[in-house]
Amino acid sequence: MTQIIGAPFKYIQGSGEVSRLGLYCSQLGAKGVYAVVDPFVRSLYGEEITRSFEQHSVALVQEEFRGECSIEQVERIVSAAQAAVNRNVIVGIGGGKTLDTAKAVSHFAGLPVVLVPTVASTDAPCSALSVLYTEDGRLDRYLPLRRNPDIVIADVDIIAKAPPRLLAAGMGDALSTYYEARACRSAGAVTQAGGSSSIAAFALARACHDTLIAYGAEALRDCREGIGSEAVGRIVEANIYLSGIGFESGGLAAAHAIHNGLTLLEECRHMLHGEKVAFATLAQLMLEQALAEEIAEASAFCRMAGLPVTLGELGLSAAKTDRLMIAAEASCAAHNPMGNMPFAVSPQQVLDAMLAADRQGQQVS
Repeated sequence: MTQIIGAPFKYIQGSGEVSRLGLYCSQLGAKGVYAVVDPFVRSLYGEEITRSFEQHSVALVQEEFRGECSIEQVERIVSAAQAAVNRNVIVGIGGGKTLDTAKAVSHFAGLPVVLVPTVASTDAPCSALSVLYTEDGRLDRYLPLRRNPDIVIADVDIIAKAPPRLLAAGMGDALSTYYEARACRSAGAVTQAGGSSSIAAFALARACHDTLIAYGAEALRDCREGIGSEAVGRIVEANIYLSGIGFESGGLAAAHAIHNGLTLLEECRHMLHGEKVAFATLAQLMLEQALAEEIAEASAFCRMAGLPVTLGELGLSAAKTDRLMIAAEASCAAHNPMGNMPFAVSPQQVLDAMLAADRQGQQVS
């Protein structure tokens, strides 16, 4: 089968990079940009962002992103961007849903996109995919995009000052990358990039796992102090780039399928994407009957990072199997990546795996 690797045209990571945003956009040929910006980020860095564009004579319009990454929001912003004069580049600045919105806007508007993740809570920035939700927060659909982002710019100093919970959630999302890529490789599944897994994609997925285990604890300690240390930088790269390329070109499997099912349950809708993925990763390992040492390592990592290892920590109850079965059945739906597992999976098996992960989690100190 054809092997395909998707990646942004350029990935830039370092300290103080937001002050060079205007430069990077001008190098892309931007005369004017339409920026979708998280309002909290704008309140902190709006002047610095504006000054950067002024220094390079690039006109800037900023749209504050509010609400969900929904098709309704995307269509509204596309109309606004198209109505703006001489805006030939879309810029997204903020968290995962802000960036997914900017990517979807660029897709429908037919314009290049530059993304500036201000948190490392998901692996969304590098992919040619936007995850759309309904206005009330339920998963709507995956939106495949024509191409990966033109530029992704990760300012480690800004990301280090974000709440540690967000970095931890990104680690939970990234934790699934290797296990899902391994399952897809074993199954010969078609990845999000449209081909089979390659040596390079699988190596990046493995490097993502190894980086999390080696630097995760230190990075979280430094993030709590707001320090953009080497360890934080390594985890930022793992969460955003290694996981982003690893999942898209290596493939998704049970962990994200189970996460998608969990989005239907109001009880855990307050949890972050990566927090739900972390528990779903433990459920995938149970589903695979992985080695006890591997399960123990993943469980201990989640506990260290403050990620949920039990259903109770997600806001769910092991006793309410009827509620859990809703998520289990949805995870096995045709549009979810459960079909990328190397064996057939039933909703009952998913339910049993979630309950097994819950029991294992209760034993993790």
